[in-house]
Amino acid sequence: MSYAEAEAAALDPNGFLAVTTTEVRGVETKVFVNAPKTLGELIATTRARGDTTFLVYEDERWSFSEFATKVDEFAAGLVTNFGIERGDRVAIAMRNYPEWIVSWAAIVSIGAIAVSLNAWWGADEIAFALADCEPAAVIADAERVERTAAFCAEHGIVLIGVRLGGGGAPDEVVPFDDVLVRGASMPDVDVDTDDDATILYTSGTTGRSKGAVSTHRAVISAIMGYSARSAIDKRRTTASDTEAEVARRAFILIVPLFHVTGSVPVMLGTMASGLKLVIMYRWDAERALELIERESVTNFVGVPTQTPDPLACPRFADFDTSSLASVGGGGAPFPATVVEEVSKRFGDRAPGIGYGLTETNSFGMQNSGADYLARPTSTGRPIAILDVDVRDPDGRSLPRGATGELWMKGPNLFRGYWRRPEETAAALVEGWFRTGDIGHVDDEGFVYISDRVKDMVLRGGENVYCNEVEDVFYTHPAVREAAVFGVPDERLGESVTAVVRLRDGASATADDLRSHVAAHLAAFKVPDRIEIRSEALPRNAAGKFLKRTLRDEIVG
Repeated sequence: MSYAEAEAAALDPNGFLAVTTTEVRGVETKVFVNAPKTLGELIATTRARGDTTFLVYEDERWSFSEFATKVDEFAAGLVTNFGIERGDRVAIAMRNYPEWIVSWAAIVSIGAIAVSLNAWWGADEIAFALADCEPAAVIADAERVERTAAFCAEHGIVLIGVRLGGGGAPDEVVPFDDVLVRGASMPDVDVDTDDDATILYTSGTTGRSKGAVSTHRAVISAIMGYSARSAIDKRRTTASDTEAEVARRAFILIVPLFHVTGSVPVMLGTMASGLKLVIMYRWDAERALELIERESVTNFVGVPTQTPDPLACPRFADFDTSSLASVGGGGAPFPATVVEEVSKRFGDRAPGIGYGLTETNSFGMQNSGADYLARPTSTGRPIAILDVDVRDPDGRSLPRGATGELWMKGPNLFRGYWRRPEETAAALVEGWFRTGDIGHVDDEGFVYISDRVKDMVLRGGENVYCNEVEDVFYTHPAVREAAVFGVPDERLGESVTAVVRLRDGASATADDLRSHVAAHLAAFKVPDRIEIRSEALPRNAAGKFLKRTLRDEIVG
């Protein structure tokens, strides 16, 4: 099938993925006709999956039935013991544990708003987010209890502790198990599809993080979008999965649950589809290979720093990774060399990439299989539920092939930034989200990301797209990581600067690398300064380089 034929078949008006148009917050929006109305409705379907394994954490195995029971009991405890009501914020501050997933599912099921806090934050950063969202309760693991206890005590916030260890809970902390109301059913709460459901704090590469608020409709639409994409891809390949093959699917959770990739496509996607989710406490390439073999993992979704790590692991050949059918991720583009290596190791269907943001609930364009191998620099095509436009700085649409800012429109978009009306108005214009990414769309509908609007370097009146320069760096055999950005320059306005990390055992000088770039790009795009480092370059939870940090280190 052609792409258009496959899309039309998948979105059949008489089928489960049928699409219609309705008004959402005053804007005509395409929506899935048969989407669950609330996240609670979606989560409730897990009860019917019985003893099928859902969560695997170290040596623990939770069935769907056990998970659903815990969700009901914890939700009842939040309502009856602490008076949590529809619209209250409840924050989660912990590493990847099964209790993170139980907490999130219980919170949204009772109409409260699940606030995901970055587990890597220090006490001051957590305090900023808590003051911003004003939660009624915080659910934290032992390490985050230490960072939140003083703030919660000062502001009268209930603090619930998870996996506190042998020392027991401090007086001001309620142990997770004490919250559970044994044998209780899910409380009956009236929740609307356009009620707020989640707040995820954006990565904050350019300053203080903002809380992106999404409704039940938005999160569910993202999950339905992924289902539609899968249905389209199946129709375009000669291979078809049997029910047994579908039942054997297993995802490995290697990204944080507080990040949108971890919580929406991976966590909620496996929950909705009845698939097994293998949880990693922290990222370790060799441990990931062990779990892939032990649990017959079929799907691996990571950020750009993670996908190459297992391939580079000295013990890669010691593990059976033949179960892997999909190896992909998002957050930032993969070098073409990584795409080729994944295809070589796992087959042509394996490599994939997705483009999405916290504000889109991770859903956007996707590229995989033969399309990705043919166009390794493209992030893929959108499906019909999502509109993509390229616009100039004044918001005017540009023709196909022209480069400008990507705007997106669809039911998966966030509602706005928590208590930031001005920033919301700047980001959401008549139902369209300004992504802040620069790119273009080719004649076949494939989207290419060139750069971030704020990261683009304006050198002597010429635009330099940092991703383009980084892609050339990655074609040099010695380069492992490359971050390109601009620094102030009196004569040029901005000069192009690169910080590069070499592969282990490789050698190259700044002049070698400059010559390599110069052989592929115009002179004005060649970095004026190249700094070579031996340690990994700093990245945020989404895997994006912290270019502001690098810039500050160089500028001083």
